[in-house]
Amino acid sequence: MRCTEISFIFGIRNAVIQRRPRPAVFRIALLLALSLAACSRHGGPGLARYRPNCGICHHGGEGMKGEIPPLIGRIDQIARTPEGRHYLADVLLNGLNGPLMANGDRYNFSMPSFRRLSDGDIAAILTYLSAAGDRSDPPVFRAADIAAQRAPALSPSAVADERRALDARHPLP
Repeated sequence: MRCTEISFIFGIRNAVIQRRPRPAVFRIALLLALSLAACSRHGGPGLARYRPNCGICHHGGEGMKGEIPPLIGRIDQIARTPEGRHYLADVLLNGLNGPLMANGDRYNFSMPSFRRLSDGDIAAILTYLSAAGDRSDPPVFRAADIAAQRAPALSPSAVADERRALDARHPLP
């Protein structure tokens, strides 16, 4: 029996037996491929670096009220000035220790340093978080900018002092 005869007997049109793919399978595969492409454009390498390093505590960026400050919708606002971008790089490179206010909520925590990450990884994470905010023109962080801030290392308390000074000049969300 030939494939066409089997198809006729069982009423199967375009059966896999005939080695002709079903149009629905192609539609699903195309939809999946386009979805993955869209996701990678919105998260890309920054999201891939964020998840295992920052996402452990900050989750999807929303944080945990009173425990871990949210990042989404704040990082792009902090990064609107050169001093804000400098501070954000210092936070990732050196950590942060002590109380702070974020979106009207008080937090008192200790964030570890991520100095072990490459300059490119830190820049990708900060760019991803900036793009996840509400600004139509989110800042882009460059590896060269991160590299320029690696020395000297700061204490997490010194980064908290930097935050307070920045907040006095440009109120932080």
